[in-house]
Amino acid sequence: QVQLVESGGGLVQPGGSLRLSCVASGRIFSINFMAWYRQAPGGERELVARISTGGSTNYADSVKGRFTISRDNAKNTVYLQMNSLKPEDTAVYYCNTQIKSSLYSGAYDYWGQGTQVTVAS
Repeated sequence: QVQLVESGGGLVQPGGSLRLSCVASGRIFSINFMAWYRQAPGGERELVARISTGGSTNYADSVKGRFTISRDNAKNTVYLQMNSLKPEDTAVYYCNTQIKSSLYSGAYDYWGQGTQVTVAS
């Protein structure tokens, strides 16, 4: 069994910063990509940022230059540093990753429970 636990969300004023964390725990043999998605009220879930095992990253156009994704493989953790936050960044942020639980198992997608980020004055 694998669990993803996110933390770091909250209320912040426009222009402020937040750092989200997501820790994977349980039966983990290897972790492939790690990513952050978000879903605003009434909207669809969208990819925010993704990082490969080797550290290659890609970002949604709306967050380029403001958000930075990183990972600590020793801690099975992915981070999202969010700077210059805007009201339109308000959403529930979800961690997503693909994990193999053993050498002989397939890789499966896992999702965190979500953490609320609200940008408002």
